[in-house]
Amino acid sequence: MARVREDRAPFRRPTNVSLDARLVEEAKELGINVSRASEEGLAREVKAERERRFKEENAEAFEEWNRFVEKNGLPLERFRQF
Repeated sequence: MARVREDRAPFRRPTNVSLDARLVEEAKELGINVSRASEEGLAREVKAERERRFKEENAEAFEEWNRFVEKNGLPLERFRQF
């Protein structure tokens, strides 16, 4: 179970990462928080991979639903006002 502090901020774990030295220096010169930027980029990648896996794992259900709608229409279509 994940622990959460009183203020609901996530715990940070020190991690070693290898990054292009020139890129890190340029980020520092521009005032970019390398840790925060790395975390945001990792969060985007994790989200994208979860979405990709969900679509892959549920592809058969999506296809079945699309066939159902093609054959029978939308279940509550008569209530649509547009």
